[in-house]
Amino acid sequence: AALNPWDVMLCVSGTAIACENALVVAIICYSPALRTPMFVLVGSLATADLLAGLGLILNFVFQYVIRSETVSLLTVGFLVASFAASVSSLLAITVDRYLSLYNALTYYSERTVLCIHTMLAGAWGVSLCLGLLPVLGWNCLHDRTSCSVVRPLTKSNVTLLSASFFLIFLIMLHLYIEICKIVCRHAHQIALQQHFLTASHYVTTKKGVSTLAIILGTFGASWLPFAIYCVVGDPDYPAVYTYATLLPATYNSMINPIIYAYRNQEIQRSMWVLFCGCFQAKVSFRSRSPSDV
Repeated sequence: AALNPWDVMLCVSGTAIACENALVVAIICYSPALRTPMFVLVGSLATADLLAGLGLILNFVFQYVIRSETVSLLTVGFLVASFAASVSSLLAITVDRYLSLYNALTYYSERTVLCIHTMLAGAWGVSLCLGLLPVLGWNCLHDRTSCSVVRPLTKSNVTLLSASFFLIFLIMLHLYIEICKIVCRHAHQIALQQHFLTASHYVTTKKGVSTLAIILGTFGASWLPFAIYCVVGDPDYPAVYTYATLLPATYNSMINPIIYAYRNQEIQRSMWVLFCGCFQAKVSFRSRSPSDV
């Protein structure tokens, strides 16, 4: 088959995603200090994005080397499960950030660890079930009229996936609004204890809110076009529309390590140890709390 440039770009995107997130997974596994609930969630996100990147690579290889309906179903199911786990892990991180601020005094209790593990088990379990649906028969291989813009998924299948994404996005939006309120309230209380509102109070609050807006905006800008097109699109539309909305969605998995891992100074310190074999004392690091954004 002739090489499709869009498939090449998806494969390149998958390679970059796999390399970035493999490094994050290696750092978290290598460093015993990175065992807090926050890093467990970051590790879950990196693992999901790593699998998504590998899925994009495998999909490209099998599409041009081994053309088989069975293999196509397996790779599509693998991608659905991986990206679903990635989005679910993002939701779990948002919930964790909210809990770390709302229940700051009890955040480091065993109950929090149990809650995190339960969330991750539920997220990966649901993602696995979503990925198995096309493999177990919810596909359009034998009924072309039921195909969606993402073959071989059916219209009802992608509608379910899109509806799940919209629900997760709304929950994340609500939680981030609540986080902004808590951050602003805490900053204002600290300023009042000092008997005046300093310029740093406004700068800190503005920076925190801006960071949250960037996180949620990046997530929405990456996935919303594809989720909306899956609902309103028609399989008779040119395939370029599907590619044009799917490619930005993959960029979210490329940006996630930068937002949630490489900006964290504990991970930066572990990278120094991993690549240099020693920690340079002249470089100062400040340990961040789970609620840092």
